[in-house]
Amino acid sequence: MALAESIEYDKIEICGKYKAIQVRKATIITKDGTELTRSYHRYVLEIGLLNSNDVLVETDISAEPAEVQTICNAVWTTDLKAAYKAHLISIKET
Repeated sequence: MALAESIEYDKIEICGKYKAIQVRKATIITKDGTELTRSYHRYVLEIGLLNSNDVLVETDISAEPAEVQTICNAVWTTDLKAAYKAHLISIKET
């Protein structure tokens, strides 16, 4: 009887004007090659946040799987980052 656990990033979606990345991570438990359970964890990655000086601090994606990093780097362009920063400043409470 061999139990094994594996992780799959089975859904990666680009959403909204500022290209938030929604990720679904599946944890799969198998016994002798037969799947016993599958559970899901979802999370969202955004370009970044403003610090107290209105500087955009980009989200650290270095711990993300290569496929997620590739997508983030492709869609989070310099122009999009500038637009997102301007948006965050415009909605900031004064």
